[in-house]
Formats: sequence, structure tokens, C-alpha cells
Amino acid sequence: MPELPEVQTTIDGLNKKIRQRRIISTWNDWPKFSSVEKTQGHTIKKIERIGKNILFYFTDPHILLVHMKMTGHLLVGEWKIGRDGVIPIKPKEMKERINGFIHFILVLDDGKMVAFSDVRKFGKVVFGTLDEIENLPELKKLGPDALKISLKDFSERVLKKKKTIYQTLLDQDVVAGIGNIYVSEILWQVKVHPLTPANKLNKDQLKEMCKATKQILSKAVKFRGTSVDDYRDASGKRGGYADHRLAYGREGEGCKRCEVKMKRAKKGGRSFHYCPDCQKLN
Repeated sequence: MPELPEVQTTIDGLNKKIRQRRIISTWNDWPKFSSVEKTQGHTIKKIERIGKNILFYFTDPHILLVHMKMTGHLLVGEWKIGRDGVIPIKPKEMKERINGFIHFILVLDDGKMVAFSDVRKFGKVVFGTLDEIENLPELKKLGPDALKISLKDFSERVLKKKKTIYQTLLDQDVVAGIGNIYVSEILWQVKVHPLTPANKLNKDQLKEMCKATKQILSKAVKFRGTSVDDYRDASGKRGGYADHRLAYGREGEGCKRCEVKMKRAKKGGRSFHYCPDCQKLN
């Protein structure tokens, strides 16, 4: 699933390419994405992020919310989606080349198109007024942004939870933006076992964890996110953070600190990666 760095990278690309453009027509092939039809005639003022949600703010008081969920990504241009990524095609060929992965398109007044590709169709799209969208329950209950949260807030929110620190950091109501990839990276850096109860962490561990969260996510934004599965940025390019991973997806490989083989395990149906030597469960 695209996490904070991937969503931020997408937003940065969208803001560079489509701000102040008017939507002149739309296309969709799936009922859950039909609300994009209401964007026709609206001009895009800016695109912002709340947690993992992408918000298109229009010049009148309306918003289009897009959540990419597990396999979604937004692409700008005229594209054909292929096994190896995206291939530019001429605008007139766009509809002829649409395959099963693209489920909605916004056609802009400068000839560009914004296409939403989602292999598993888990993505979420909602159109509404400024007040309606900003007061959606799923946005109102989100915790502080992972890049902005204070140490005090981070510590208080984590210590309230009896579940594992792995599950706690994945809980968007505790802190918004972290998913499977970066929780494994964060916990490896601070040498905390993923199954450690969140309310058992000490002051020093919480301080280092909050610091590591911001460092790792900022670094991942710098490298334009992680492409280990479907994620591509707004130009269809892969993110570069996969080459800098120290924990996620490295099961069977030697730990970068102690060379003991990394392990993969599951909790609550979600996978995590850790070093059994550096990250002992006390």
C-alpha cells in the first residue's frame, strides 16, 4: 500500500503538473469511482495530503478525495499501462488503449490526463463540498501526521495502547501515514522487536522511535517512495527508496548491523520484518 512517502511524492508530482488546470471531461468504468463525474468543469487549485489521503482542492469550495489503498496510483499524461510501467501514447489513442487497470480518467484543458490505475480496485474516491470532505469520519479520527507529530503526543498516544508496537504504529488513529514498509524500517533502526507491547516502551525508546520515524519517512520522501510492488509516481516512475531498505523485504538476508539472517513474521494478517538478534523480545 502506498504510505506517507509515496502519497507525498504523488502529490508533489501532481502539484507540478496539473495545478490551475480545468477538468473538461471524465471517464470511469467502475461504480465506486463514478463520483469523479462531478468534477467536470472544476479547476484544480491545489493538491494536499491528509495521512494517506490525497485531496484535490478546487477553486470553488469542493474537494475530490482519493485514497490509493493497496495497489492504486495516479498518473499524469497520456499513458499505456504495461508490465514494465508506463509508455507515452498520443491522446487520441488513450481510450483505445485503456486496459483493466485504469478505472478513471480526468481530462484537463491543456490536453493532459490524470489516470487512476488500481489492479485490485480497492481505491476510494469521494467528491463533496469543503465542509463535507474535511468532516468525513475517517479524516476526523486520524492521528497526527507522522512527519509533524511532537514527541509528547507520540509518547502519550503510543503508551495508551496495550497491543504490539507494530500494530500501534500501523494504527492511523494513533499516528497517520505509516504502513508495513516503514514500520519495519523504524523498529529495526531503534532495535525494538515488533511484538513488544506498546505500553511497555520506556522514555528513551519512545524518543528514539519518534526521531527515527521522521528521519526514515523524510529520507523515503527524498528518494520518491518505495516501489516493491505496484507503486509508481505521477510520471509513472519507480520510487528509489527500495535500494535503501534495511529491514522490509530482506528476510533471509544478513542484518546490516550483526549479519544474522533477517526474519519475516505475521501479526493480525500483516507481515513485518526484523532481526532476531538486534531486536530481541524481552
